Amino acid sequence: MTVPAPRPAGDPAGPASLDPADVGLLAPVWASPSVAAPTGDAALVAAMADLEACWAEALEAAGLAGRGAGAAVRSVVRAAAGSPAGPLSPARLAEAGQGGGNPVIPLVKALRASVADADPDGPGKGAVHQGLTSQDVLDSALQLVGRRAVVGIAADLAAAADALADLAAQHRDTPQVARTLAQHSLPSSFGLKAANWLQGIAHAEARLAGLRFPVQCGGAAGTNASLVALGAEPATLAADWARRAGLDAAVAPWQSFRGPVTDLAHALAAACTAAGHVANDVMLLSRPEIGELGEPLAAGRGVSSAMPQKQNPALSTLIRSAALQAPAHAAQVELAAALAEDERTGGAWHTEWPALRTLLRLASGAAAALRELAEGLRVFPGRMRANLAISGPLLTSERLMLELAPVAEGGREGVQSAVDAAIGAARDGAGTDEQARVLREALRGVVRTETVTDARLDELLDPAGYRGDAAGIVDRVLADYEATAAQLREPLRGQLRRA
Repeated sequence: MTVPAPRPAGDPAGPASLDPADVGLLAPVWASPSVAAPTGDAALVAAMADLEACWAEALEAAGLAGRGAGAAVRSVVRAAAGSPAGPLSPARLAEAGQGGGNPVIPLVKALRASVADADPDGPGKGAVHQGLTSQDVLDSALQLVGRRAVVGIAADLAAAADALADLAAQHRDTPQVARTLAQHSLPSSFGLKAANWLQGIAHAEARLAGLRFPVQCGGAAGTNASLVALGAEPATLAADWARRAGLDAAVAPWQSFRGPVTDLAHALAAACTAAGHVANDVMLLSRPEIGELGEPLAAGRGVSSAMPQKQNPALSTLIRSAALQAPAHAAQVELAAALAEDERTGGAWHTEWPALRTLLRLASGAAAALRELAEGLRVFPGRMRANLAISGPLLTSERLMLELAPVAEGGREGVQSAVDAAIGAARDGAGTDEQARVLREALRGVVRTETVTDARLDELLDPAGYRGDAAGIVDRVLADYEATAAQLREPLRGQLRRA
């Protein structure tokens, strides 16, 4: 057998010619450019470069850099943004970043060289990264990318929540069987199910709205010693940097305290979890043998490569995939925080970066898919009623025990024997009407007519009449949602204004 000779590096037909970008081929939940691009390598490089320019502008404003320093750095950053193959290209920085363990080091080197090339005697070169450390820039850049992504996630969750509220109101009284441990349990309503979905999505939206995205500014060891040596007031300078970059001011450097990162990670995981609850239910209830719900129809959506008759729940599948992945990434971020040591850590900090970005992508993709699912969900009340009838009057067993046991011959045991007779009929393949007849006759054998009339017995055996406070719960959830939604979304509007 002849072994092919290895291709030289850079050979157009070899591996070096492949696009190194991860575009989500194996992660379709975030493969959309609207999700991948804002969280990709290019977006992170742009955020780091923007922060360096904002820092130079803040130094100049504080009198710590020469006049024009901020404009000089900003000009280079703008030029780099229009040159994807230039010195700030993600591929170059990724490879060069191996030398120092992070991409900020080569980015700063490239910025200083570019500023010096543009104006060798200008003030810009000395202003690049002056008084900062790599962690200041990378932590702040991840917060900036996170804040921008969360704006879109929150907007999609808000739209999904509004759609779920509409479903809950529209189907407040639509009968549906409740299922516990995969079995029919009691009569309920689809409106209550939608209201429960709404509670989860609104809670996740509130967690995102409550996030802060603080700038990190601590210098080499979290003391800002170099800024003090320059004559700066570190907290004031950091606050100005945050304002210019569109981040929140921080009370103190947080490079060894990872709260801002873990808060963001858990809020993103909670969004995936809440969306996953909806997707789980839709997948189950859209099975042909159940048929109570259906995903929105769209050309090419839910197709099978081998079975053209199938209509797969593609949106729910994507959402569920995100919900199943998110907890592990949130745990990774928490583990990194638990393993933080000294004033700056190595290794553990590095594991935060991909975990946090994956969470941003999963939550973004899940929220977008949930919005489409909720806004276009197809509901089939007729199938809900038909499925409710499968268990029929047996669903009222709890009610029968509560009301009839005190007046039945044999008490609770007498009513239980009547229920057992109907269960036996069901097991023997009897239809709903036959089950109802057996149960009614058995109950008549232990409950006298003068105690419980025939009309009252018919009412007790009607599943639709035993939905408890389902309608009231829907009303309260909707009232709370309407009262808090505007206030909840005010932080989102503020972030949209800053974006």
